[in-house]
Amino acid sequence: MSIWDKLKGELIDIIEWLDQDRETIVNRFQRYDNEIKHGAKLVVREGQMAAFVNEGQLADVFNPGTYTLETKNLPVLATLKGWKYGFSSPFKAEVYFVSTRIFTDRKWGTKNPIMLRDPEFGPMRLRAFGTFAIRVFDVPSFIRNIVGTDQRFTIEEIGEQLRDMLVARFADALGEAKIPALDLAAHQDELGKLLVGRVNADFQAMGLEVASLVVENISLPPEVEAMLDKRTSMGVIGNLDAFAKFQAAQAMEKAAENPNGMAGMGVGMGAGFAMANQMAGAMSGTGAAQNVAPPPIPGAVAFFVAIDGQQQGPLDLNTIKLRAQANQITRDTLVWRQGMPNWIAAGDVTELKDLFSSIPPPIPK
Repeated sequence: MSIWDKLKGELIDIIEWLDQDRETIVNRFQRYDNEIKHGAKLVVREGQMAAFVNEGQLADVFNPGTYTLETKNLPVLATLKGWKYGFSSPFKAEVYFVSTRIFTDRKWGTKNPIMLRDPEFGPMRLRAFGTFAIRVFDVPSFIRNIVGTDQRFTIEEIGEQLRDMLVARFADALGEAKIPALDLAAHQDELGKLLVGRVNADFQAMGLEVASLVVENISLPPEVEAMLDKRTSMGVIGNLDAFAKFQAAQAMEKAAENPNGMAGMGVGMGAGFAMANQMAGAMSGTGAAQNVAPPPIPGAVAFFVAIDGQQQGPLDLNTIKLRAQANQITRDTLVWRQGMPNWIAAGDVTELKDLFSSIPPPIPK
């Protein structure tokens, strides 16, 4: 083999890049000390662009296609090399292949909760996470500002920086949107679109752009979520009296399935109804004082009172007097005690009618 044949074999005549993974954005063609042959073929596939760099200076950029490397196809490089009348000898240049496809399924999320003021709950902390997709849209800017002389540049080398920039812009967008926390789920798409517009201004300076962005979840701290669940449970229960009756009916059904448990069922139901009455009085605002009062003195007269359609009591005479003075119990209020066949107006009961002697009757209409 002649020396010329040996040198000819070391010349590069096909320049191409077959992407072997899904993480590489830029790959510098492995030229080593070999020179590129005059008339060599440059193959740029779909989803790629090729950039020629001469002595650290970016020269020509090629879109997808197949090119024969001649002076007419390398106008900038020809000027840098001083090829005024064409060239026929081998030359050296660095060739960078840039993947312009969309890099999908990039994760983002808040490392620390975002502090904001909610119109309903006041100051609170929120976390959020989602996915985004990016691509290179300006090859020269990306090579100059990000890649430099890196032989193989992957998405992970810049992924952390992109996530930090995205989260910072998300915090601004969320704070300025002033959307109530309970309505955020209905506005996640709008937040994603707003965030794309804001973050692209930063990304485009690096030659990148956000192709899509999704806000998958915005969550409250666990302790706040627990309290919200309790609040939701109270709303589901609704009418406490109806709920207590429902629970008692379920207890009776279970007890009927177990005859040996009928005796204990009576005790349990009595305790359950007593507790339900106390809770109903406390929630209506009329039983707060009675809940902390001691039980009636044995042997003393005590009455049950019907207020706003709810049974309260038993109340002793002193408690009834105080409520009468506060106009919570009137002559027409229905009362009942053990031994009475029916409910009777308080003013018609011998033990109670004297309590209303110092209270004037209602003004006639």
